[in-house]
Amino acid sequence: MKTICLYFEIHQIIHLKRYRFFDIGTDHYYYDDYENERSITDIAERSYMPALNTLLDMINANGKAFKVAFSLSGVGIEQLEMHAPQVLEKLQELNGTGCVEFLAEPYSHGLASLINEESFAAEVKKQAQKIEEYFNQKPKVLRNSSLIYSDDIGGQAAAMGFKGMLTEGAKHVLGWKSPHYVYNCAIAPNLKLLLRDVTLSDDISLRFGNTEWEGYPLFADSYIQRIAELPEEEQIINIFMELSALGIAQSLSTNILEFIKALPACAKEKGITFSTPTEICMKMKSVGNLDVPDTLSWVDEERDVSCWLGNPMQREAFNKLYSVADRVRICNDPRINQDWDYLQASNNFRFMTTKPSNVGLDRGIYQSPFDAFTNYMNILGDFINRVNSLYPPEIENDELETLLTTIKNQGDEISMKDKEITRLQAKVAKMQTEEDKLKAKLDKVADKKAAKKPAAKKAPAKKAKEEAPKAE
Repeated sequence: MKTICLYFEIHQIIHLKRYRFFDIGTDHYYYDDYENERSITDIAERSYMPALNTLLDMINANGKAFKVAFSLSGVGIEQLEMHAPQVLEKLQELNGTGCVEFLAEPYSHGLASLINEESFAAEVKKQAQKIEEYFNQKPKVLRNSSLIYSDDIGGQAAAMGFKGMLTEGAKHVLGWKSPHYVYNCAIAPNLKLLLRDVTLSDDISLRFGNTEWEGYPLFADSYIQRIAELPEEEQIINIFMELSALGIAQSLSTNILEFIKALPACAKEKGITFSTPTEICMKMKSVGNLDVPDTLSWVDEERDVSCWLGNPMQREAFNKLYSVADRVRICNDPRINQDWDYLQASNNFRFMTTKPSNVGLDRGIYQSPFDAFTNYMNILGDFINRVNSLYPPEIENDELETLLTTIKNQGDEISMKDKEITRLQAKVAKMQTEEDKLKAKLDKVADKKAAKKPAAKKAPAKKAKEEAPKAE
């Protein structure tokens, strides 16, 4: 029986402000708050809320028959918390249906998996904790930024305990193979891989409203018919896209939500079900290894990482940023950590690309790739100076880690002693209270005894008078 795995990504770009060379050392705030609020509010109104309401209606109308998965970047969640909390509330409502799965991904939506294993693991752990906090789900499947994957990254995911991972069904990786099976990581066989069907996904997210596309107009029944006509043994249909495709990339005027809403009924007629990534990983066996020695992604025709690291400017910025990765992770300063998350976001490097692309790229405040590079490097210069001011650069990372570990251990020891002192003080106070109670009880008993003791009898007055002469 065929099953559709429908997944949506939610991430929000953090817009940097215009930052001059002379701002280095004097201004440590790097963000365009107005643009950040404007953009997330606009996307929430035009895309997220209408799309999530539609998905909730689909679940309510189809019961357990319709299921969907999401992943949210940590920085995206932060923007929603500040400017569009109604989106998080709607996601919590969807979660309450039991038909939604939330996946893990890097907190920053960055590229740490390409250069620093420790930073990558720390980011995924941080985002998973955020997901558990909001939705009471511990993610079992990982989705890397932009579906970035390689054998080595799969090995890292397996080491972190994930059961499965999403990635791109790229032609240069699959060759003659189909994306409609479950595969496994070549160096970690226990990690199952779910591959995006590029054509079926992009027909919705990129081409749906294009009147010049040969497949226009696309209807739900014909779309499901194409899936039903796939070979019987090809059972897993992975349709992955950004949630903003519903309303932003494809405007609501194209009737994109009506198309999505009709999918479950059309699928039911053909005996096609919906499943979450974890359900597929638990129920379906892998048909074999997928060898991915070189890194792939879901971006551009090449399906690689060249849109972020394809020119010298991008590589210089990338290497300079991650030159302080270990020091940032070791020092663990809250303000530094927040800036670190925002500066890692992959769009910062995407703005510097010189590649032509079939997908339009909005560079925001930047007039050119070099303009984006210059602005980012100015900010990065100030950020690295702040990291170095916390701990001088002449201190080696190993020495710094040892020093901070010693400080942490001493802090833990002091904390334990403080807790022991508090415990003993509470014990002494309790004993004092008991002693006071016992003393009060004894005093009460003594008072009662004193009250019951008979008074001494006085001699009669007459007898006293008779004895008086005798005494003379």
